[in-house]
Amino acid sequence: MTGVPLAEELLLLAYDDETGKATMPRISLDLGMAAAVLIELALAGRIAYAEGALTVVDATPTGEPITDDVLARIAADTPHSPSSWVQRLRHGLRDKVLGDLCAHGVVRDVDETELGFIHVHRYPVLDPSVEAETRQRLAAALTGEAPDERTAALATLVAVLRMESALGATGEDATEALRRLEEIASGAGFSGEVGLESSVVRPSVGLVVAALGRAVQAALGPRR
Repeated sequence: MTGVPLAEELLLLAYDDETGKATMPRISLDLGMAAAVLIELALAGRIAYAEGALTVVDATPTGEPITDDVLARIAADTPHSPSSWVQRLRHGLRDKVLGDLCAHGVVRDVDETELGFIHVHRYPVLDPSVEAETRQRLAAALTGEAPDERTAALATLVAVLRMESALGATGEDATEALRRLEEIASGAGFSGEVGLESSVVRPSVGLVVAALGRAVQAALGPRR
């Protein structure tokens, strides 16, 4: 596996650089990061969908600790559907990803106290270059440049999680951004009708994306 993990890219897009606070519902972000790790593993050829469940097809570590922890967990557990894994993995994952970003000097942990006893953590950006590269790739894809597989996967997650505003798009621009994001997802084979005939990776990713979409709709309700 190469590059910044998808879950880290997603989280950086979802947090305000200056305030260090999430700009979207945390439940959908948690679901999205769980899906991002599963998609990471599918793209790396470590897991695949078979007989109703995600299963490990290659237990070789990717070299990314959080991703490898999930890989080991899937390998050790009984088979579960994509929907089940999205729900199972979302608890505590955001804190692990934030901890990893802090350890690499990308963000810093600001521990504040409200009302004299409530601890609140903020994560303002220290190194903006990581997020800047992510945004640059997405911006190029939105303006028509053909994205690579990882960028297409990230665009798919942004669309399903209703994160157009995180890209700075509002009003008609947001509508157009969503249309292009969905076009990228469909073109990459990560959404719409998925079948097992053409490849193992794409239906595995597509089924995780579909599970994420259902979970987000259950949590937030229909798009307005």
